[in-house]
Amino acid sequence: MKELSREKLIDMLKTMYEIRYFELKADNLFMQGKIHGTMHLSIGQEGVAAGAGAALRPDDYLLNTHRGHGHCIAKGADLNKMMAEFIGKETGYCRGRGGSMHIADVTRNNLGANGIVGGGIGLAMGVGLAIKLQKRDQIVLGIFGDGASNQGIFHEALNMAAIYSLPVVYLCENNQYAMSTPIKKTAKVEHISDRAACYGMPGVTVDGNDILAVYEAVSAAAARARAGDGPTLVEAVTYRWKGHSKNDPGVYRTKEEVEYWMGRDPIKRFRELLIKNGVITEAEADAIDKAAAQAIEDAYTFAVNSPEPSVETIMEGVYA
Repeated sequence: MKELSREKLIDMLKTMYEIRYFELKADNLFMQGKIHGTMHLSIGQEGVAAGAGAALRPDDYLLNTHRGHGHCIAKGADLNKMMAEFIGKETGYCRGRGGSMHIADVTRNNLGANGIVGGGIGLAMGVGLAIKLQKRDQIVLGIFGDGASNQGIFHEALNMAAIYSLPVVYLCENNQYAMSTPIKKTAKVEHISDRAACYGMPGVTVDGNDILAVYEAVSAAAARARAGDGPTLVEAVTYRWKGHSKNDPGVYRTKEEVEYWMGRDPIKRFRELLIKNGVITEAEADAIDKAAAQAIEDAYTFAVNSPEPSVETIMEGVYA
């Protein structure tokens, strides 16, 4: 923590609070029937998104998952445009046509979330190949869940990324359940990162609820990729407090298990660490918390007052 500036540390806490309040607002809006379709919340996983986002340069690339609101925010997304997209308004990132699972922000090299499990793994490899062929020093962060690590594309993409020493950081956000299936029932290895050895790349597992551990692991992997030494597989072990999606009552988990992980709240842990080390005071932490909550309410106000997509423009963006 000593090598990080006070401003950086405060920004990391701010990012986690913004993610938490965005997700809580999303949950509330869905319960009110104001959201169409479904969504996937990352409450409890904020340390992964904020830690990984803080380790990237603004010009680095991101490919995301269906549970991706937090990662978009951590990549610097405009909260107004995010909220507008979430509720289907013309002022959203995708003009209200993509919704929760398809938010992209190409101005910040956020190439978007993906509704297909593991869909971004191969795309990240392709972006890494493009970066290498163009001889640029950017990297791409490809994020996926523990369930996606059992898809065939995981093997194909990581193997090719390793063969060609592509500048990719693969981040497995292991929240321990693929929908309702625990990873322990679908993988024999102790850590998903152990699979990295099969491809000749480093693999590391960190506590995903420790934002600094995530930051350090992704930073090291990014530096390695930028130096031309190829990809790394980082596994961040975390936990989602809510169900897989809004149609999931979570009956496959015990109350005790959920309460245990809620006690490992990444925001509370980091806030207490900053206060203990004199980086911020209790009052300053409260102010950061309050400002983040207000930013999300302001974004909702912007979105509500934004126009609906026009039927007359429905074919715009359709290329074939």
